Amino acid sequence: MQPFHLAIVVDDLDAARQFYGGTVGCPEGRSTDAWIDFDLFGHQLVTHLHGSGPQGSVTNPVDAHDVPVPHFGVVLSWEQFESFSQRLKDAGVAFVIEPTVRFAGEVGEQATMFFRDPSGNALEFKAFRDPSRLFAT
Repeated sequence: MQPFHLAIVVDDLDAARQFYGGTVGCPEGRSTDAWIDFDLFGHQLVTHLHGSGPQGSVTNPVDAHDVPVPHFGVVLSWEQFESFSQRLKDAGVAFVIEPTVRFAGEVGEQATMFFRDPSGNALEFKAFRDPSRLFAT
């Protein structure tokens, strides 16, 4: 699988550095006074400084939760999800949707959690009970 590249807007690079580098645990790559590259589980996440932050907030109902849209994240293994969610809990991250299992017993059974970075960008990290069912209908 090829790594993805995602660039997002943040309103404070120091807060982004602390959150993505410290709390989330992403190694930092190149940076300037206007942007920072992070290694997000092997993918390139770039935080670009801009004063306005993310535009608006919309939610969609999914399995009895109001899921923030837009959002981004990474599909982890079940074990990675468990240790990563514990890391976030230990760091005192405020979850939009606490780590939970949705679609239990169904084809798409998955662990999921949502939280926001300091600029308000919504992130979802998930893990499928059966990773081969990622795109199953």
